[in-house]
Order: sequence, then structure tokens, then C-alpha cells
Amino acid sequence: MNAVFAIGSNGSGQLGIGHKEDVSVPKPVLFHPSQPNSPIVKIAAGGNHTLILSKGGEVYWSGDSTSGACGIGPRTNLPAFLEIKLVRDGEPGIGEISLIAATWEASIFVAKDAKGKNTAVFTCGVGSKGELGAGEMMVRTPTATRLTGFPPPNTEIVDLHACMGHVVAVLDNGDAYGWGNCRKGQTGQPAAVLYASRKIEDVGFPVRRAVCCKEATCLFGDPAKGDFKVMGSDKWSLQSSAPVTAPDWIDVGASWGNIYILTRQGKLEAWGRDDHGQLPPPDLPRLAQIAVGSEHVVALADTGDVLSWGWGEHGNCGPKVEDNIVKGRFNVIASSKFIPNGSAVEAIGAGCATSWVYIAEAGNPA
Repeated sequence: MNAVFAIGSNGSGQLGIGHKEDVSVPKPVLFHPSQPNSPIVKIAAGGNHTLILSKGGEVYWSGDSTSGACGIGPRTNLPAFLEIKLVRDGEPGIGEISLIAATWEASIFVAKDAKGKNTAVFTCGVGSKGELGAGEMMVRTPTATRLTGFPPPNTEIVDLHACMGHVVAVLDNGDAYGWGNCRKGQTGQPAAVLYASRKIEDVGFPVRRAVCCKEATCLFGDPAKGDFKVMGSDKWSLQSSAPVTAPDWIDVGASWGNIYILTRQGKLEAWGRDDHGQLPPPDLPRLAQIAVGSEHVVALADTGDVLSWGWGEHGNCGPKVEDNIVKGRFNVIASSKFIPNGSAVEAIGAGCATSWVYIAEAGNPA
């Protein structure tokens, strides 16, 4: 069995499940006309669109395509995932895509060059505050627009993350660059709307990963050293309540108002907003993976169960909620007991009130 399942907000068909109604019980995602040829490795979600990246560099989209964030087609009335088309007929393709991210109405793609390096960055969609990173005059485009002069020569991009209005890319030399709506200092000083990529200065350590909140960014260095830095607004005490050092981590994430660190011991550390139960509940089992949405978390436990908690207004945390919230506890949104024999959860995802589970045959995920 190889399948993607989704729950949550679906008013624009962003779940790709054949209709546009919210669901709180996992439904199989539809691919049209055919499934990806290789395993799913990343799911990125904007406000009303979703991107799915396969290991082979295929990108599929579903949801609201009017902004251009889903490329130029093909189009269908069926809410399902279609392979994205980013260039017009007769024009050269952009290459094998290796990294994806999304702001509210834009999409960002990193493609490999002829040497297999992540050196080509493309954007499409709407970005009135620099989200496209292609200059002040570029505010809307449905075709892939390559960023010029970035990344710098002899570097490649190793990590890419975005939130509602800004994007951060990490290079293999330890530098980080950002663009978009950075008026809260999300990419350092001076705080401004950045219409092109700008290096984040005075970090103090080589950057390995970056995660973006709505009004802040967190940069992480070597997991063994514990270096990290929060920049931007201190709303939800993202700076003032941060730990002194980051624990030895295997993954990191961010919601609009929270920062999360999954430790090597399978424990989830977090700080920030908790008015809708966004912080980790007590008694979490040991975790293997995390995916962080706008105001909720999806986690894969070592047991094989997929858990969720936080703001679940659209069903993205499962059907069992109180006042649309799952706080101080977690729901099991996909149980290992009901996964077919010989299959396992290989990957999870979370977006703007959406949750995703990718199940594949053990040992043969393609």
C-alpha cells in the first residue's frame, strides 16, 4: 500500500480528496492522472494550496490556483493533486526539484543544477511584500521565476523554510538568507520588506536549519553544540522564554507562534503560544518525526501511531475536540493498528489547519 491521507481545512480543495468539505477522519488523497513514481518526502502548504514533493523531484499541487502559486496548469475541476507545470510549452524545464516551501499565496522551489547541486531557486504566485524574492516589480507570476544572483557562487542551498510572509534559505557554508515581509526583524536588522534575498548577519555560528514563525525566525547550528538564535518579534515570548541552548536535536519546526525541537531521545521541547493547546501535552510517547502546522502539531510516535494536538477547528486534529481545541492531551489520528500488514507510516505533514499521513509498503516505499 502506498497512499497519502489527509484531514482538515478543505474549502479550496487543498486536501485533494475529491471534494471541498472539511474532514476530521483521514481520507485518501487523489492523484490525477497517476500517483508519484517515488516516495513522498515533503509536504508544504500555503493558505489555500498544498504542494507534495516526491523523492524523484516530482511536485504535485492541489487547492486554490488563482494566485499562480500552483503554476500554470494543468487545470481540472476535480479537487485532486496534479503534477505541477511551472514553464510554458517549448521552454526548458527548471530541473529536478529538491526542496519546496510556501508562503500564504506563493510557492518556492529549489532545483538541482547539472552537477546535482541545489543552486537554482524559483518562485511563483503572489507576493506583494517581497515573498517572491524577485525584485520590487515582481508581485505576481504563475510561471517559475528564477532568483538572480542567489545563492552566491560555489554554494548550494541545504534547507528552506517559509511562513505566511517570509522565506529563509540555509547554505552549505553556514550562511542564511531571507526575503519577504521581514518588518519585525525576522531576518535581522534593519527590519524591512525585502524584495530580494539578503544575508542574515551576526548570527554567531554556522547555520544548519531555519524555521519560520509568523513574526520570527529561529536559526539552528550544530545539534551537538546547541547553538540557536531567535530573531524578530518577541510576541508569545519566543525570545524571552527560549532556552539558553538547544537540546541535541534530530528535527526542528515552527508554527505561527511556536518553536519546536525534537531531541535525539524522542522528546519534544517547545515554547511560545499555548492559547489553543499548541505546546506539547504531557505523557507524549517517544517521537520519531514531527510536522508543524499553522497552529497545530502532527507527530509520529515510535509505536507507529500518528498523533495531533493544538487548534483543530477544521478537523485537522481529528474528530475529538473541545471548543475546537485539543489541549493538554493528544488525539491519535492514524493508528498503527489499522495500517495494513507490511505497511508503515513513512512521512507526515502539517499545513494551515491541514494534516497529512503517507503510508507505504515497508522496505518498498516507492
